[in-house]
Amino acid sequence: MKSAYDVIIRPLITEQSMEDLDIKKYAFEVAKDANKIEIKNAIEEIFDVTVIKVTTENVSGKKKRNGAYPMGRSASWKKAVVKLSADSKNIEIFEGMA
Repeated sequence: MKSAYDVIIRPLITEQSMEDLDIKKYAFEVAKDANKIEIKNAIEEIFDVTVIKVTTENVSGKKKRNGAYPMGRSASWKKAVVKLSADSKNIEIFEGMA
């Protein structure tokens, strides 16, 4: 079994994720092979919050070109957006960003 820190790679700080803070939605980059149950358990273990919904999305890598070399791709990754319950506390990582 993977640890919680193997499932959650990093938080995603974007304009859209900052707008969703007031409705307690947080975005994370997660391991590509992680499922929604593993993501929920990892978030609850790391941040001591109550998760009510998890949505995931596979983000494909963008095409990149370096000069005359043939076209390459950046890495593909998986994104998870978690919704916390109304009585749950906020996640501290996102506090100073908004």
